Amino acid sequence: MQISQSQIEQVNKQIQALVNAKSFYGKKLADAGITGISSAEDFESLPFSEKADLRDAYPLGLMTAPEDKIVRIHSSSGTTGLPVIIPYTRKDVDDWATMFARCYEMAGITKEDRIQITPGYGLWTAGIGFQAGCEKLGAMAIPLGPGNTEKQLQMMMDLKSTVICATSSYALLLAEEIEKRGIRDKICLKKGVIGSERWGEAMRKRISTELGIELYDIYGLTEIYGPGIGINCKYDTGMHYWDDYIYIEIIDPVTLKPVPDGEQGEIVITTLVKEGAPLIRYRTHDLSKIIPGECPCGSKYPRLGVIMGRTDDMMKIKGVNVFPSQIEEVLSEIPDASSEYQIRISHLDGKDTMRLYVEAVSGHVDFAELGQHIAEKVKGKIGFTPIVKIVELGMLPRSEKKSKRVIDERYE
Repeated sequence: MQISQSQIEQVNKQIQALVNAKSFYGKKLADAGITGISSAEDFESLPFSEKADLRDAYPLGLMTAPEDKIVRIHSSSGTTGLPVIIPYTRKDVDDWATMFARCYEMAGITKEDRIQITPGYGLWTAGIGFQAGCEKLGAMAIPLGPGNTEKQLQMMMDLKSTVICATSSYALLLAEEIEKRGIRDKICLKKGVIGSERWGEAMRKRISTELGIELYDIYGLTEIYGPGIGINCKYDTGMHYWDDYIYIEIIDPVTLKPVPDGEQGEIVITTLVKEGAPLIRYRTHDLSKIIPGECPCGSKYPRLGVIMGRTDDMMKIKGVNVFPSQIEEVLSEIPDASSEYQIRISHLDGKDTMRLYVEAVSGHVDFAELGQHIAEKVKGKIGFTPIVKIVELGMLPRSEKKSKRVIDERYE
């Protein structure tokens, strides 16, 4: 996807606002003598922005609109350093709600639906984004927020929720609890809108089957509004994203050059109309691809492929680059293996060791045979044999937020 002339004009307005505000990126542009662009080639010569830049701008160095126009701030979690503070104007908040409402509509959700919202509220962009989109659509929001599974299930039954919004980890936890309590016949869910973490095909099938619902992947990140900038349609041929609000390019994370449509690389996002904290060529470190051609649903909005992981998800073990998505791919092809796994990496006697814990789908499986089978399949995928330990279903920790899949003990 090459940037269009109308998008170039929108980028030029963003450049002007950034330069005038003397924000971190505005100074970068001014130092490079850039006041605007006139072609796709010009656009590709613009400097990237990175999360480190955004942290350096803490607390309000990203603010590009006058303070009297800022109505809200959101923030990244800040678990690995200073948080990123993102200011929003009234228009930004409204635009985000509009995009989110489009996501619900793309998933076939209407104002007749009752939407149970389990992601967190507060500085994080999740819960409030799901709610604003729901209200913009005109549906009934049930804003429970995270945790308190007992109350979640009670409200789900009593209020007859038809849509669940959650992380994949929490959706699985709820599915398991519903199964355990034998209350599936009292649940009215039809659809699930799942975001915040990457999830494999095996996990998707389990949640969909156990809850008997259609699942939709929603995409977004705090730095770029929040969740709601893209979602898959019922044909599940990729996530449509709103190219009147954002421009997406896919780059090779090593050469930093754009790759052709259909080829995997790193997602880089430019906001086209954002006022509070516009970003140009922001490196997300998420790995995906642009899907060429038209979608069977007829939507003209372009599509992103499944998020395959992050460039910083990569683990270097025994000199080999390993991604969690590779493990998920193997497990999805093994019927006796559950979607739940955990990787522990340690360094013993001068060498790396990878231990892979996997839940079996039932207690009737031969654990030793299954472990050996998984070890052989993983070796075929990554080039070395992990130590595989099979555990009973439900033994690995469940999370109300995001599951911690990889524990690297080499640096603890």
